[in-house]
Amino acid sequence: MKRLVLLGGGHSHVHVLDALAQRPLASVETLLVSPHPHQVYSGMLPGWLAGHYRLRDCLIHVDALARRAGVAHRRATAIGFDPAAQRVFCSDGAAFDYDVLSIDTGAVLDLGALPGASQHALPVRPIERFIQGCNSLVEHVRARPRTIITFVGGGAAGVELILALRRRLRRHVREGRAVLQLISSSASLLPGHPAGVGRRLEAQLAACGILYYPDRSVAAFLPDGVILHTGEEIESNFNLVATGGAAPPWPKRSGLATDAGGFISVNGFLQSTSHANVFAAGDVASMVDHPRPKSGVYAVRAGPPLADNLLRALAGRPLKRHAPQQRALYLIGTGGHHAIASWGPFSWQGRWVWRWKDRIDRAFIARFSRDTPTEANLLHRSESESP
Repeated sequence: MKRLVLLGGGHSHVHVLDALAQRPLASVETLLVSPHPHQVYSGMLPGWLAGHYRLRDCLIHVDALARRAGVAHRRATAIGFDPAAQRVFCSDGAAFDYDVLSIDTGAVLDLGALPGASQHALPVRPIERFIQGCNSLVEHVRARPRTIITFVGGGAAGVELILALRRRLRRHVREGRAVLQLISSSASLLPGHPAGVGRRLEAQLAACGILYYPDRSVAAFLPDGVILHTGEEIESNFNLVATGGAAPPWPKRSGLATDAGGFISVNGFLQSTSHANVFAAGDVASMVDHPRPKSGVYAVRAGPPLADNLLRALAGRPLKRHAPQQRALYLIGTGGHHAIASWGPFSWQGRWVWRWKDRIDRAFIARFSRDTPTEANLLHRSESESP
């Protein structure tokens, strides 16, 4: 019997599990290796933080999807694999052989090289830890007369999250107890998007009283401040980091072909350029023929073609090429029931954009929520404390 191993429960693999539920494979054993029974949908994380959603509204129950597909779920993290032996190694000491391997573990935020980061900064990944940290932060602010909160990262995640946090604090904390500031290494917000998007978001920050430090990077985190690369030291009591993700180290270390950043190099079939029985999608992968920015938009769109090609590979059928769209639609929340849309050179904003985003996000969750798990989950405490 052949074995398909799915490493990670990311957006693309959610589609694979759904496809396996609809088209069960005879004579194929499928194993999912992922540390959590659910996936927090990153597109709705700012909405949870702002108070628009309960945490359970943002969860895709990977366990339930796996059960429906007849897929065994090992709650562990991949730490490496041997492509010659076709064997995966997990954080709990287990090892599994595979005939076809698919990787959708996402990127990581490695702050280890930044002085003080491990003690004085909370990264947005892993999301589960970030959620618990945000709940603790609100209690911290409530208990003190004044707290300065710093977000590092001028991309969509950093801007959305700081605006969402500002809304949550306004609803739960007395006015004036929190000062928010954003540090961005780029000269403008959301580089790579139309200039109008950055200007709209800068106006939102200003209207919300959020301090903005453009064109600066962090050199070190201190117990009560942040040192910038310019030598400036700014006061800060709580630091959150939402910079771009890095590649996990183990794919390159295991011998897979990677790009300069360590992301798995894949062709138009979402197939490793060095190992034909290994596939990858999402932020952990880099398409050689069609490079695209790291984004949940592209990870979601890669799900159906990845599922199709995995089924084809297991059946010995020809693979189909996937060409991601040139332009992706980005819908960026601004804290309240308001959002900004970015598509190619165009941008729009308004309450109608937020309603559009809300419908898309809820529909995505609903598609994969036909089963409701009864077991307690790792985020139960965070859910009960959600805004």
